[in-house]
Amino acid sequence: MKMRRLFLIFIYSINICFAFSQSEKQYKIHTVAFYNLENLFDYEDDPYTFDDDRTPEGKDHWTEELYSAKLANMAKVISEIGSDITGTTPTIIGVCEIENRRVLEDLLNQEPLLLSNYGIVHFDSPDRRGIDVALLYKKRVFTPSNYKAFELLIFDNEDLSKRIYTRDQLLVSGTLEDEMIHLIINHWPSRRGGEERSRPKRLKAAALNRKIIDSLFSDNPYAKIITMGDLNDDPIYPSIKKVLNAKGNKTNLQIKQLYNPMEKLYKKGEGTLAYRDGWNLFDQIILSSEFIKNDYSSYRFYKAGIFNKRYLTTPKGKYKGYPFRSFTNGYTGGYSDHFPVFIYLIKEKN
Repeated sequence: MKMRRLFLIFIYSINICFAFSQSEKQYKIHTVAFYNLENLFDYEDDPYTFDDDRTPEGKDHWTEELYSAKLANMAKVISEIGSDITGTTPTIIGVCEIENRRVLEDLLNQEPLLLSNYGIVHFDSPDRRGIDVALLYKKRVFTPSNYKAFELLIFDNEDLSKRIYTRDQLLVSGTLEDEMIHLIINHWPSRRGGEERSRPKRLKAAALNRKIIDSLFSDNPYAKIITMGDLNDDPIYPSIKKVLNAKGNKTNLQIKQLYNPMEKLYKKGEGTLAYRDGWNLFDQIILSSEFIKNDYSSYRFYKAGIFNKRYLTTPKGKYKGYPFRSFTNGYTGGYSDHFPVFIYLIKEKN
């Protein structure tokens, strides 16, 4: 009897707190996610990029069979992000480490994603490895109206005439149902050569990101902006705390400010990738203050999370508990060296 009473209290609490079906208030809900797909390359040689390793004859012996297995794994993960609450696939997904549009089309033709009818926004970037960022969206609920790739200009510290080619930052503006939102997809420069030495590159990436955001605020101080990506810095680093000026506390946010819900997760010890027995939370979703209000007459931020289901972690060995990456001295059958991140946006139904 006691267990039954506790169960009824639990169910009643869910209805009061989120009110999806039986309570007085009902809400629409959408998942917005970001996922680093860890070198999702096709198996054909592109003469214009450094993809020789990811070919059947290359170092990785990357065959059509392995490519198909990787696609199936990526599709499974994406299809499940946020589904515990929404019961469906994400509405919007930012992705990085993809070779070209073809791999996205092949990904979306996988069975777990096919019926979601996703659209693609993608530009080829000048990155020397040939990897890009992109946006995937459900056509029935999100309609892009404008999109643009912003070039990140970085030069070698020792030879200022030598450009370092890296990923563009992708801005997509459109309507989520009938509400205008702006989405920026990022993959900032890596920590190759060490965090300190590579830091100026990420500071420049953050400055470009801030410039894009400020241009959107200049048109509308109440703009709903989401910037997301693999930033290669944790939420407390200067690129995010100082340049973006993203706040880790949503209390008393002012107009045109940014809130980073990932900072709270990071301070709790959570992460999206692991290195030398330590966790980093490089994958982040940051929102403008217009999303952080208690008036749910339009879409607002509800909750953030890291999608780190057990099957996404390495099951045994030296890296047990780390993200189960797809390639380590050969194909592993795993997924990615990053966990995906996500947020929920909710809106009260009329």
